[in-house]
Amino acid sequence: MKLIYSKFCRTLIAAACVSLVSVSGASAEDSKLPIKIPIKNWSSQIVMAHVIGGMFESMGNTVEYVPVDNQASFEAVRAGDLTLVHEVWQSTMQNAYYNAMETGGLIDAGTHEAATLEEMGVPNWVIEKDLCPGLPNWEALKDCHEAFATPDSGGKGRWLEGPQSWHGDVMPNRVKGLGLDDKWVVKFAGAADALWAELKAAEKEGRGTIIFNWSPNFTDASGFTFIEFPPYFDGCRIADGGDLTTTGCGSPAGWLKKGAHYKFPKTHPKAYAAFSKLSFTTPQIGSMAALVDVDGMTHADAGKKWLADNGDVWKPWTVSVLGAGN
Repeated sequence: MKLIYSKFCRTLIAAACVSLVSVSGASAEDSKLPIKIPIKNWSSQIVMAHVIGGMFESMGNTVEYVPVDNQASFEAVRAGDLTLVHEVWQSTMQNAYYNAMETGGLIDAGTHEAATLEEMGVPNWVIEKDLCPGLPNWEALKDCHEAFATPDSGGKGRWLEGPQSWHGDVMPNRVKGLGLDDKWVVKFAGAADALWAELKAAEKEGRGTIIFNWSPNFTDASGFTFIEFPPYFDGCRIADGGDLTTTGCGSPAGWLKKGAHYKFPKTHPKAYAAFSKLSFTTPQIGSMAALVDVDGMTHADAGKKWLADNGDVWKPWTVSVLGAGN
């Protein structure tokens, strides 16, 4: 309880300090040092990195894009090796985020309007074809594994998770906790692209598929249904103190946050002020991902196109900082 209180207080204090710095330093010029933005391994995060980077460049700043492991990014911001993180998903990243904040060096920079969910699910056509009667209720999985078998699943139904570096053994533990491990097996994708390739392959072959997915994403528009697992509660996962009697819990819906190195408001007061105002919606983030995963653009080109097409979204955040004449 003391730890939770401490984190809460640190968050409030950090926010208050940042607010004071932003106001007092509003007329100061941004440093010429580059703003270092992380590049991870899913489309919306990478496109958004280029969107934010382009926004900073329009303000006269220099930007550097730095590839980084997702979980390591929070320590990198805390240590000053990165300037910010712009997609912090509550269900799988809050521990690393709050640990870095508690240690010192990372500050909360606000929350996106979009709510988040990271979960296993199926494309809508799986339900429409009745390949697993009873979905999206998880208990339907007790009787339909044959329709989801693949050459690498040993006769069991397959769940295709994201890269194992994203969530560790959360999904294998869930399968065991639900008593489904005699009929289902979890396999890990090498990258996010493999998830979308699986969607196309399964539909072409007419077989069922269960994949890890998230919202906001491009699939919000194309049609995807998350499976309804037993409700999540604090401590149900093994990494948080749970065991096989609790680890069948689903994922929590949650926030999508931003964080920054504590010196960012001081070194780049204008850029930080714009970053703290920045807040994307679910459709906006989904449209960023769709430019890559549906339209086939490069992440950098997708960022440029999104900026060009959505000036009414992002320019108010910079104009309010730079002044209406800019």
